[in-house]
Amino acid sequence: MSDLPDSQRLQLLKLIQGKPPMSQRELASAMGVSLGKANYCLRALMEKGFVKLERFRQNPDKRHYAYLLTKAGVQEKTHITLAFLRRKVVEY
Repeated sequence: MSDLPDSQRLQLLKLIQGKPPMSQRELASAMGVSLGKANYCLRALMEKGFVKLERFRQNPDKRHYAYLLTKAGVQEKTHITLAFLRRKVVEY
C-alpha cells in the first residue's frame, strides 16, 4: 500500500465510511481510477485490516456486499488526516 498516496487512501476510506454499499465500480469512478486499481486498493486495505467485507443479509441478491471500516481503519483515517494537518501548519 506504500505506492498509494495518503490522499487516495484517505479518499477511499472516506468513501467507504460514507456509503458502505458502494460497488467497486462506483468507488473507482468516485476516486477517478480504474476498476483494477480500486480492486487493488481495496484488497490492500483489507489485508491491513482497515476494511472488511460483509454481505447484506436483508438483500435478496446475495451478490451484494458492503465494505466497512474497521476500528483500525478509522484510526488510519484519523492518522492520515492529522498528518496532513501537521504538514499544513508547518507550511503556514
